[in-house]
Amino acid sequence: MVHVTEKREYTGEYADKTLYLPGPTEVRDDVIEAMAEPMFGHRMERMTDLYTTIVEDTKEFLDTDRDVIVLTASGTAFWEATTLNLVEDRMLVPTSGAFSERQANVAERLEKDVDRIEYEWGQAVKPEDVRDALDAGDYDAVGMVMNETSTGVRNPVEEIGDLLGEYPDTSFVVDAISCLGGDFIDIEDHNIDAIFTSTQKAFAMPPGLAVCTVSDAAYERELERDSASWYGGFQRCLDYYDRKGQTHSTPAIPLMLAYRTQLKHMLEEGHHRRDERHREMAEYTREWAREHFDLYAEEGYRSQTVTCVENARDINVEATVEAVSERYDMVFASGYGAISEESFRIGHMGEHTVESIQALTDAIEDVAGL
Repeated sequence: MVHVTEKREYTGEYADKTLYLPGPTEVRDDVIEAMAEPMFGHRMERMTDLYTTIVEDTKEFLDTDRDVIVLTASGTAFWEATTLNLVEDRMLVPTSGAFSERQANVAERLEKDVDRIEYEWGQAVKPEDVRDALDAGDYDAVGMVMNETSTGVRNPVEEIGDLLGEYPDTSFVVDAISCLGGDFIDIEDHNIDAIFTSTQKAFAMPPGLAVCTVSDAAYERELERDSASWYGGFQRCLDYYDRKGQTHSTPAIPLMLAYRTQLKHMLEEGHHRRDERHREMAEYTREWAREHFDLYAEEGYRSQTVTCVENARDINVEATVEAVSERYDMVFASGYGAISEESFRIGHMGEHTVESIQALTDAIEDVAGL
C-alpha cells in the first residue's frame, strides 16, 4: 500500500479537464462565479432569503410538497442520518454493488441489525425478493440505492416503493446520490419516506451539499425515537427552518449561492425535460457500448446517468483512461474496485448533451484504435 504522508503543493498549474465521471461533473461558469460573492453572516436576513430560496426551489424542481433539507455535507451524511432517525433495531438492505454494500455497512457501524438480499454485481434488486424478506421479518426500514454507481444498475425503486405501501410500519429510504435530477422519480407516489442526493452529480454543482426530502411519516417516526442524528436530524433541521428559515449549523454559504444559481437553470429546463435529455444521453452511450464493447448492467435495469461498459475487447482500461486524459483533456472512470479492468464508466449527467458525450466516445475510439 502506498501512503502519501508528505505535502504535495497545490500549484494551480493544471490543465482543465472535461469531466465525464460518475461525479463530480461539469459546472456552469456562472455557477462557479456565484461562489465569489461577498461573504455575509449565516444569521443575517440575507441568509434567510438565500436558504428559503434554495429549499423552495428544490421542492419546485422535484415536484414535491415534502419537506426538504439542504445540508453542508456529502450524501454520505444522509446514510447515517436516515439510519439514526428511522431505524430502531432492524433494517433490510438489498446489495448489488459497492455503494449498496456500503449503505449496509454504515447501518452496521451504527449497531443496527442489518439483513441483506445479496445480488451479483451487475444484477438489479427484484421486488419479489424484497416482498419475501418483508413477509419473513419485521423491519424498521428498507434502505435502497436507486442508482448503483459501481455497476451502472438502476434499481426498480418505484415498484419496490409501491409494494412497501402494504407495510406501513416500515420506512423506505432511497439513496439517489448519482441520479436524482437526471432521472425523474415521483417521490410522493411511491411511498418514499426519505430520498437524498449529493449536488455534485446530476445537479451539476461543485461538491459539498446534500439534499434530502422527508415525508410527514418519517418526521413523526423520528419523534418516537429515543435518539436521532444531531446534525441531520429531521426535527432539528426542519423545525429550525420553520422558525428561522435557516440551517441550524453554519452552512457553506458560497456553495448555497452557487446552488441558487444552478437551480434557476434547472427550473428553466424543467424536471421532465432534464429527464428526457439524460435518457437521450444514456441511449446514445449504450448504443455506442453495444457496438464496440458490451454493457455490464442487467438488461432492463440500466442507469440513466452512468453507463458501466463491459470491457469485452480486453483493452487496458487504466492506460486508456490516462491516454484520453492526456491527449484530449477528457476524464472518464475505470471500473470500480474489483471490476476496475473488467469495465469502465461514463458519467452522462448534469449539463452534458449527446454531442458532448459523443466527443468523449470519439476520443476513446481514437485512443483504443476502434
